[in-house]
Formats: sequence, C-alpha cells, structure tokens
Amino acid sequence: MDMSCETASEDLDKTKRLLHIPWKSRLHNFLNSPSPHSKKKMRRQSVNEAKQWGQSLEKLLNHKCGQVAFRVFLKSEFCEENLEFWLACEDFKSITSPEKLAWKATSIYEEFIQSDSPMEVNVDYHTRDTIAQSLHKPTPSCFDGAQRKVCSLMENDAYPRFIQSDYYKDLCAGGRGLGKHRRT
Repeated sequence: MDMSCETASEDLDKTKRLLHIPWKSRLHNFLNSPSPHSKKKMRRQSVNEAKQWGQSLEKLLNHKCGQVAFRVFLKSEFCEENLEFWLACEDFKSITSPEKLAWKATSIYEEFIQSDSPMEVNVDYHTRDTIAQSLHKPTPSCFDGAQRKVCSLMENDAYPRFIQSDYYKDLCAGGRGLGKHRRT
C-alpha cells in the first residue's frame, strides 16, 4: 500500500473514532500529514490512482484514497449516507463474533435502514422489512440486498456526477482537489 493510501486509511479509522471533530479538520490533517519530500511522489501516485477511479465505481471503492475523495464529494452534495452505509456493510461482513454481529446489525439498522434514521438510505419497504426481521439472528449477509441497491444508486447517480465534477477533474490533473472542493 502506498504512503497516501496508508494516510487515507488512517484518516478513515480516525473518522470512526473521532466523529466530534469536523470533517474539514480531519481532511486538513490528512492533506498535511505527509513529509514535504514525499508530497511530489504521492501526488503522482494519487493522479494515477484518480484516473483509475474513472473506470468504474468498483475501482473507486477498492482504493482507500478513492473512498476518501468520493466521501468528500458526496459530503459537498449532502448525500454521503449511501457511501457510509456501503462502508458499514463491508465492515459488517468481516465480523466473526455473533455478539458483535448482532450489536453491529442493530447499529446499522438504526443509523441507515430504520424509517427516519439519521442517515436513512433509499431502500424499498420489502428490503427494509426483511432486514428488520433478520435482526433477531443476523448473518454477515443480512444487508446484502440493501447494499446492492445502494451500490446501484451510487453507480447510476452519484458516481457519474463525481466523474464529471470539477473536483475529480482537478484530482486527475494533479491539483489538490481534496482541499479545493467546497460546499456551495
């Protein structure tokens, strides 16, 4: 893993632990954390990675740096809940303890699936009901249907907007896109 993605991965972990710190501050720390002599190499690697993200949503989501960039873009459009749900589901699938699985399933349900939840994602009633019923004995795949639907929404809506955005074009051109994109 290259230096910039390690930094992005650390930023994602910090985000989970330090939700009370504004995202702009975390992003500022992320941008300013590498040593000065490694910034040029990181920028070249980041430009090459950013260009790969334009090939598919899957390539974007498979890069920690891509996840960070996509999250910044989605936050600027006030629609980051789909990515946050997708990431929570990916994390959920890796849980092996039945107790932790049950706790995390309830947490994901309350944050993203339940009607009027803080970051409610757009899923149909049948999917929502199926998940609610599975909470009694959750499995690592209990959110798969909802995750596929949310991924499809991102692929057909948010991802094309991201690829067409000035923000993404700036990243591909080697600019400091992560620091330039602002909410309008």
